[in-house]
Amino acid sequence: MNGIFIILLQMAVLVGLSPALVGWIRTLKCWAQGRTTPGLLQPYRDLGKLLRKEVVMAHNASWIFRVSPYIVFGTALLAAAVVPIMSLDLPLALAADVIVLVGLFAVSRFFTALAGMDVGTAFGGMGSSREMMVAALAEPAMLMVLFTVSLLSGSTSFIKMAEAVMAISGTLKPSLVFALLAFVIILIAENGRIPVDNPTTHLELTMLHEAMVLEYSGRHLALIEWAGMMKLFLFLSLGNVLFFPFGIAGTDSLSSVPAAAVYLIFKLALGAALIVIIETSVAKMRLFRVTEYLSGAFLIATLGMLSFFILE
Repeated sequence: MNGIFIILLQMAVLVGLSPALVGWIRTLKCWAQGRTTPGLLQPYRDLGKLLRKEVVMAHNASWIFRVSPYIVFGTALLAAAVVPIMSLDLPLALAADVIVLVGLFAVSRFFTALAGMDVGTAFGGMGSSREMMVAALAEPAMLMVLFTVSLLSGSTSFIKMAEAVMAISGTLKPSLVFALLAFVIILIAENGRIPVDNPTTHLELTMLHEAMVLEYSGRHLALIEWAGMMKLFLFLSLGNVLFFPFGIAGTDSLSSVPAAAVYLIFKLALGAALIVIIETSVAKMRLFRVTEYLSGAFLIATLGMLSFFILE
C-alpha cells in the first residue's frame, strides 16, 4: 500500500508543481534579462483561462485530433508511476524500466505529430516533420545515455541505477560526466528550449513543437501545454535519479518522503537555473544545425560508454 500511495503522491506532485517549475524558469529568465516578471503563478492562470474557454475544432478533424491531448497528458502522468521522483519504493519498478519511459515519451510524440498533420494545415505538417527529425536523433542519444548509466548497475531498472550511483558517491566517473553532458543537451532538445526551439515564439517558420498544436484551443490546448510542463519536470527528475540521487527516499522508507520532497524542490530549482543560464547565453540555432547538435549528444554519450570499458 505504501508503494501505491507514493505513486499517487508523485502524480499529484507532477501535476501540481510542473506549472510552478515553468513559472520559476520564466521568473529567472526575466530577472536575468532585466524584465518585469509575471510571477510564479502565471502558468496556473494561463491553464485556468484555457480550461474555461470553448474548444474550437476544424470540421475535418478526425478522432486522432480529438484524443491526442488526452493521450499526451495521460502518458506524462503515467511516467510519474515509472520515474522515482521522490521514492524508490515503486510497485511498477520491476516491470517498467528506462526503456519503458522512452517508449512513453515516444507514444506522446507520435500522437502529437499525427494530430499536427491531421487537419492538413501547412504549419502542422511542417512542425510534425521537424519533430520527427529531432526524435530520430534525440531518442538514440537518450538510450545511449541511459545504457551508459545502467552499466554501473548492470540493470536498466531505475532503482538499481540510483542505488549504484549512490554507492559511488564522491567518486568522479568519466562515463557519468560524459553521460550528464549528453543528457543536458538532450533535455534542451526534447523540451523545445533554446537553442533548439523557442517555447514562447509566435513565428511559425521557426516553430518546432508549437507548430503542431496551432489548431488546438480551450481545454485541449490546456492539456497539451500542461503535458509539456510535466515533461520538463520529468526530465529534470530523471536527471536527478540518474546523476544526483542523494535525498531520494529508499524502499520501505515512507517517513523520509517529506525530506525527499524538499531535496527535489531544491534540485529542480537548480536545474531550472541551469536552463536559464543556457537560454540567456546562446541564441536559437538554425534548423539544419540541430542535426549536428543532437549528433554531438550521441557522440558524447558514446564516449561515455567507451570510457566505462576503457577507464573503469
